[in-house]
Amino acid sequence: MFFARLDHPADFDGWRATARTALALGLAPDQMSFTVGDEAPGLFADPLPEAPAAAPQPSVAKAFPELAKTLVCHAGPERFDLAYRLLWRLQREKKLLEIASDPDVLKAVEMEKEVRRDSHKMKAFVRFREIEVAVPEGPPEKLFVAWFEPFHHIVERTAPFFARRFAGMRWSILTPLRSVAWDGERLTFGPGGSVADRPADDDMEALWLTYYASIFNPARLKVKAMQAEMPRKYWHNLPEAKLIAPLIAGAEAAAQRMLETAPSLPSFRHERQVERDMVEIAQRPARQGNQPQTLAQAREEAKHCKACPLWEPATQTVFGEGPDDAPVIFVGEQPGDQEDLAGHPFVGPAGKVFDQALAEAGVDRSRAYVTNAVKHFKFEPRGKRRIHQKPTIGEVKACRFWLDLERDLVRPRLIVALGATAAAAVLGKTVSIRDTRSRLIDLDADTQLLVTVHPSYILRLPDPEAQARETVLFREDMGRVLSAVPELAVYRAD
Repeated sequence: MFFARLDHPADFDGWRATARTALALGLAPDQMSFTVGDEAPGLFADPLPEAPAAAPQPSVAKAFPELAKTLVCHAGPERFDLAYRLLWRLQREKKLLEIASDPDVLKAVEMEKEVRRDSHKMKAFVRFREIEVAVPEGPPEKLFVAWFEPFHHIVERTAPFFARRFAGMRWSILTPLRSVAWDGERLTFGPGGSVADRPADDDMEALWLTYYASIFNPARLKVKAMQAEMPRKYWHNLPEAKLIAPLIAGAEAAAQRMLETAPSLPSFRHERQVERDMVEIAQRPARQGNQPQTLAQAREEAKHCKACPLWEPATQTVFGEGPDDAPVIFVGEQPGDQEDLAGHPFVGPAGKVFDQALAEAGVDRSRAYVTNAVKHFKFEPRGKRRIHQKPTIGEVKACRFWLDLERDLVRPRLIVALGATAAAAVLGKTVSIRDTRSRLIDLDADTQLLVTVHPSYILRLPDPEAQARETVLFREDMGRVLSAVPELAVYRAD
């Protein structure tokens, strides 16, 4: 029986070197043992001798080195012996790691998962506290210290994450098993500490606890889900753990108070009245005999439209553009971010898809009239970006006055609705793209409707194959537009 002495509980480099020596000496797993630090070896165990000079290098599966490196971080006393047993067997069973039912493989994989889980929890639950350290000359220096109690020997494995994450700080992490310090340039490992070494609360502790208590939402509390993500065994590492039990205990009463003090919501009748008011405001000029008689007048009047609340956050009204006698009107949903800034319809990413489809179908955009069902950009601020929001039915109805006015002034033979919102604005009722797409619908004796998707729908598709498929279908729809209105063909000089 032989033994090899390792420097620390997760000494993978030491284990690898001694395991290669034992393998070269032909020592079977039952002839080999490992000790850590000052641990006493077995009573009849002898130190591992030197390997033969011409010993061959071991051959292992590609996945084994990473598995062994993780395995030796486990707290189980059999970890080094199990890793060596796998190494020994791999010399004869090349595909051993692919046998999921093998007892050694099954045990190793389970231990690997436990180590990875513990390392993940360390990254999530370490809390640094700021302390001052006296220096021989000059004012005290700031140092950040954390106390964590892992279940496995994961300090060496996890410390590089904190070095990358907090590269500009000087910090130390103390655990009962091992300690690590970062001076801004390199990591230094040392023996473990005790609870007495745990840093005292700093000035931020009370602020953090106040914040944690204030964001606790009793109505969304799911104790089992919370404990699955943050098991109780890790609570003693968290300063906020002292609040968890009382917050859970008072969750039901707090949720009841929230219900009792919840603000009342407007009724359905109130919402419908708001919609009617918006439509009434939009139609007021026509009833007063001030309806615009030309597109230029309509465009100027629309600049001052306040029929719905969308005018206020938007940059400007984005009215339709195109010839007064265009044979086709293309109707989109609403202007986007770039259209809102430029003041012109279909000039952003969706506009580029639209232009490309028209060009490939041979349609001259300059001969068509292009507009939107809603003339102001509806969005939700998110950081520095403005994210598109779908307009409500009330907002579409309020803006329908302008769309109807554009139809009356242009008098097109064909209207192309780009998307469900545009189709609803033209028809005055909700329809599905699936049921109405790509076929001509009679609106009156002189006008037809063609429904297709909005170009932005193509851009939102995550699958490149789906994007390519929908692009082809959209281009075919533009070809149907040209078939219905041949004078839209791009002029080519022979």
